[in-house]
Amino acid sequence: MIIAYKGFDLGGKAVKGTIEAPSAADAYDLLRKQSVLATHVVGTDRPGATGTIAASDRPSRYRSAKAGDLSLFFRQLSILVSTKTPLAESLQVLEQQAKDTGMHPIIADLRRRVEEGESLAEAMRIHSTVFDAVSCSMVAAGEAGGSLDQMLATLTTLVRQQHVMRRAISGAMVYPIILLSIGSVVMVVMVTFVLPQFRELFETLHAPLPWSTAALMAAGTVIRTGWFVLIPAVVFAIWVAVRWVRSAGGQAAVGRVIMATPKLGPMSCSISTARIVRLLGSMLAAKINLLAALKLARESTASEPYIKLLEDAEAAVSRGQSLASVFTSCSFVPGAVSAAIASGERSGQLAPVLTQIADYLDEDNQQVMKTISTIIEPVILTLLGIIIGGVAMSMFLPLFDLAGAGGGGPG
Repeated sequence: MIIAYKGFDLGGKAVKGTIEAPSAADAYDLLRKQSVLATHVVGTDRPGATGTIAASDRPSRYRSAKAGDLSLFFRQLSILVSTKTPLAESLQVLEQQAKDTGMHPIIADLRRRVEEGESLAEAMRIHSTVFDAVSCSMVAAGEAGGSLDQMLATLTTLVRQQHVMRRAISGAMVYPIILLSIGSVVMVVMVTFVLPQFRELFETLHAPLPWSTAALMAAGTVIRTGWFVLIPAVVFAIWVAVRWVRSAGGQAAVGRVIMATPKLGPMSCSISTARIVRLLGSMLAAKINLLAALKLARESTASEPYIKLLEDAEAAVSRGQSLASVFTSCSFVPGAVSAAIASGERSGQLAPVLTQIADYLDEDNQQVMKTISTIIEPVILTLLGIIIGGVAMSMFLPLFDLAGAGGGGPG
């Protein structure tokens, strides 16, 4: 069987070609012996053909797993492998434990493929929506170097830390979102049901209405008479917005807006920097060469500035320049990070230095998010108070005008 492959050599140079092997798993083994870290392999039946993916090797139909379930999977598998439990048996144990989670069909498929002779990394690559390229490459390096348990433990830490940061960001946004939702519901109820109760009174008195009251009445009329159109339209707009934000283009656009926003921009840069340096540190600790690590880190981010940064870093490292020289010239990377990277390169301890930088940044980011959250809450409460108070004033202002006009008339 002819296998087409893509990957990296020991120098970090991208390579591709074909190799003859009985199966894709054997091709990975042969390429490792030739000092090639394969990232993609495709089987064909004819020499020189580009090949098609076999039915059993098509991308997974399963959606992305929860970060907590993924972290638990890596942790438990690391423990089982470290106790010399055979890999297929370890996966079978985890499959039985994960019957009530979304990981069950994924682990079942991994176990089946490993029993058929595929490597764990090769089986994981089929589920690209669950296991990213970084995870697969680190597992492949662990299998090649006989340190799979250590690589799985490193992946556990990596996924868990990312999960902690996501939860911190989500937690900081929960209360503001609840406040905005309640405020929006209160406003709709006041405009739709409360304000119309004053309409007949205003019409009876033939009093001219302030523009704000007239505008709110018109809005209430539109909502009451067109709710059957407005509700589906709002739901559809939210669905489109969510799909767009989750797309690559949407993430890039949202990232640009956030980076240009005061306070949020620096915090976003710090969070992204922490994630990038943690990825690089983890991959370098897994004995993945720097060029390959930079490429994988670039493929794992949707932020345009960081994609450009990592592309520049790849070009500089391939020319023999230091990684710190690129990070130093970058305006959105803190100077302390660049200095620490330079120190790590000089001492030959770049991997642990990158991990320490990420730990420091994540700890600092969590404190900043707590501070921003405590500032946002009173700001939102104040804005809601002003808006709801304005609606209330629009309802009662005509009555005040009438009362004033009546009091100023002849006795």
